[in-house]
Amino acid sequence: MVTLTIDNKTVQVPEGTTILEAAQKLHIEIPHLCYLKDINEIGACRMCVVEVKGIERLVASCNSAAEDGMEVYTNSPKVRESRRLVIEMLLSQHNSNCPACVRSGNCTLQKLANDLNIYELEYPKQYRSQPWDRNLPLIRDSSKCIKCMRCIQICAEVQTVDIWDVSGTGSRTTVDVSHNRTLDNTECTYCGQCITHCPVGALRERDDTMDVMHAIKDPNIVTVVQVAPAVRAAWGESLGLDRDFASAERMVSALKELGFDYVFDTNFSADLTIMEEGSEFIERFTHRNMYKWPMFTSCCPGWVRFLKSQYPEFTDNLSTAKSPQQMFGAVTKSYFAEKIGVDPRKLFVVSIMPCVSKKSECALPGMNDACGDPDVDVSLTTREMVRLFRSEHISAEHLSETAFDSPLGTGTGAAVVFGATGGVMDAALRSAYYLITGKNPDADSFRDVRGVDGHKEAVFDIPGAGEVRVAVVSGLKNARILLRNIKAGRAQYDFVEVMACPGGCAGGGGQPIHDGCELAGERGDKLWELDGEAPIRFSHENPDVRALYSEYLGSPLGESAHHLLHTDHRAWNMPPKRKPKYRL
Repeated sequence: MVTLTIDNKTVQVPEGTTILEAAQKLHIEIPHLCYLKDINEIGACRMCVVEVKGIERLVASCNSAAEDGMEVYTNSPKVRESRRLVIEMLLSQHNSNCPACVRSGNCTLQKLANDLNIYELEYPKQYRSQPWDRNLPLIRDSSKCIKCMRCIQICAEVQTVDIWDVSGTGSRTTVDVSHNRTLDNTECTYCGQCITHCPVGALRERDDTMDVMHAIKDPNIVTVVQVAPAVRAAWGESLGLDRDFASAERMVSALKELGFDYVFDTNFSADLTIMEEGSEFIERFTHRNMYKWPMFTSCCPGWVRFLKSQYPEFTDNLSTAKSPQQMFGAVTKSYFAEKIGVDPRKLFVVSIMPCVSKKSECALPGMNDACGDPDVDVSLTTREMVRLFRSEHISAEHLSETAFDSPLGTGTGAAVVFGATGGVMDAALRSAYYLITGKNPDADSFRDVRGVDGHKEAVFDIPGAGEVRVAVVSGLKNARILLRNIKAGRAQYDFVEVMACPGGCAGGGGQPIHDGCELAGERGDKLWELDGEAPIRFSHENPDVRALYSEYLGSPLGESAHHLLHTDHRAWNMPPKRKPKYRL
């Protein structure tokens, strides 16, 4: 342990602790821009500098170790003047059109400039704008980039896809797509982790809110919206609502106020996914010689894009079941359209997802099985939904609760945990056990796959089937390690769940942004809590799903179900993985 004083307050910390971390223990917040713990600790932005007695130069607190006897001053006149200069220089190269920026009010640079009382700029503006395809799901505005390198490090160290890199030299230095490519010619998974870790508005999702509002205002269109499980655990954060108060039912009221004709729960199609994917696993498991192993989940489009570009030889290992988003769209534009007597081409299906990659998924070839039109017309992120609430002056805090519409609005506890890492596996095993034995297991029998750890393994015994070896990973670095181990024969599994974003959909790239805070665990805990409180905790007991099979689909994996609810992952291609120029 070392003892030091920070702003005249004494603190004792383990040897190797940084000054920044030591200050946090005293609840002294040292401002920073580029710092991300264990990922980007390069001291490049110089905002976290502090004054240390006996050292003439200012010291970057994010990567300088606390030493015994140190006297540190985090906000001395010398420090404040240095920080002020840093911000003024950054603003001179930053497009500060804050009113027209998606991050206005939630921008670290904006906050620091205000905190330092910077209201006039000393230096002339000099920034460059680079062309960008605005049709892509992920948008980059180079004129707002502050070169903090966070996007580069997140993509390289956490997701291991290496989409971003430093470009240019000297005053021309910026961040751009690596190897002089355009984004659509890369292996980008559109996971959106670069967006949620950018401290400014240089990265964002494509905004599709106006397309949705035009459809809502068109009297000739019937608008249908589905809401993903993870959204209910996060939507109220940006509105300042308590997590318990910001219920799914209050969100339904807000969406009704927005003007949607029908508001449904993606939990319905998550249960439907379990029926198809669980049945598919049993079919493969009981006919092992006919299939490649292990079977991978296919709910996460970011993961599917990653596998198809990085390890295409495993494409046939993916479950052919569509994601809940796509299953919902297909059922809406067939079964539901018939039920309400509406031409499916007059239905406009919107999904609210915690995800950026879902925007690319609904545009894939083959995702139009119901009537020839896209099964899902527009996918919005959680952030886009909140922006719509604000633009339409909807005060969610004053709304009462409204139930989801029927018959596509019923979900189970097994479905709601789809938004947490391990949730798909847990839900699938609950129903697989029933489909094999005819009896329900204890709904908490498979808790070994729960938790925010990036890699989990377990073996479960299902009577009549034997031991089932499973793995659950979240974050693409963990996915890469898993695939390497399987490929090398170091690991063998029967069923594997993969989610591209660390912590699963709860930590998705479309969720509300809180700079420096990782909330996937907290949001995931809320989803597991909702599962425990649910009156029905097994997907195969969802009454609306049962009705769908009895009235329309027949049986899981049947002809109608296969046509509407399954897909061919080889029907579209990803840009091939870039081969390194030099091999070590």
